[in-house]
Amino acid sequence: MSGPDVSVVICAYTEDRWEDILAAVSSVRAQSRPALETLLVVDHNETLRERLAKEYKEADAVRVLANAGPRGLSAGRNTGIAAARGEIVAFLDDDAVAERDWLRYFAEAYADPRVLAVGGRVVPVWASGRRPDWFPEEFDWVVGCTYRGLPRGRVRVRNVLGGNASFRRSAFDAAGGFATGIGRDGDKRPLGCEETELCIRLSRARPDAVLLIDDRAVIHHRVPEAREQFRYFRTRAYAEGLSKALVTRSVGAEKGLESERRYATRVLPAGVARGLRDALLARPGGAGRAGAIVAGVLTAAGGYVVGSVRARRGGTTFQVPEVEAAARE
Repeated sequence: MSGPDVSVVICAYTEDRWEDILAAVSSVRAQSRPALETLLVVDHNETLRERLAKEYKEADAVRVLANAGPRGLSAGRNTGIAAARGEIVAFLDDDAVAERDWLRYFAEAYADPRVLAVGGRVVPVWASGRRPDWFPEEFDWVVGCTYRGLPRGRVRVRNVLGGNASFRRSAFDAAGGFATGIGRDGDKRPLGCEETELCIRLSRARPDAVLLIDDRAVIHHRVPEAREQFRYFRTRAYAEGLSKALVTRSVGAEKGLESERRYATRVLPAGVARGLRDALLARPGGAGRAGAIVAGVLTAAGGYVVGSVRARRGGTTFQVPEVEAAARE
């Protein structure tokens, strides 16, 4: 099939997601546009690495690797980038499955040589079977999914979402890899924004770069019951504030909060208004959704303030590795 070869990187860290990991790999192997390879990067869990290596020992197109860097998602992704052989490197969460044409839509976008990153749409799969009535769609980023307020279709964006994203290999030559110290570290505090920081850094290094989201490139992301609870909602919102503080320290507040300003001044007020209207019409969850939006904003703002203070005091650091150098060694 014509077009660039695509390597898919799936980062895993716990045996608790064993069935999810197998489903993620199966969804890649079932693509209408085949991947060149699937790289399973295991984050400092030798038992899981050995188990996966046995599971896929006969599969030429699946390679199992140990995270070669510090513990955490960013270093795991960098390990996959360094080992990947494809011109395009795509990332899929270990608890998600991709629709059949996922890679086809990614590959089509790269026909334009200016395109250096393409993301897709992430649909939540609620463990309880349905969205909690109080959970606002404007905050679906809390569970790693596409949220209300993002543009539809194939459009230019500031950054892609890390759980469903792809990059041209030359993007990492220009900007380096994912910054360690920003993203997730297993089940610890759910930090994020590493893909935001990378995309802004990439746009600075390559002002001509085009970054896209194509909402036809769909994955379905499992949301466990623990993440359907308001307690997780608040924890994740607070962690997002901490993460945004790190991003603005790296790239400045103008770019680091560019999209967030529109989200906070237009999308969220409209969400509160919808929730209050639904409450007046006695529709389920309306007041809860309005309240959750207000609580989420205040909690994230609190995290941002704390994170900014810590950053000024030098209490938090991160590094940007040159992953391509590692790949050539």
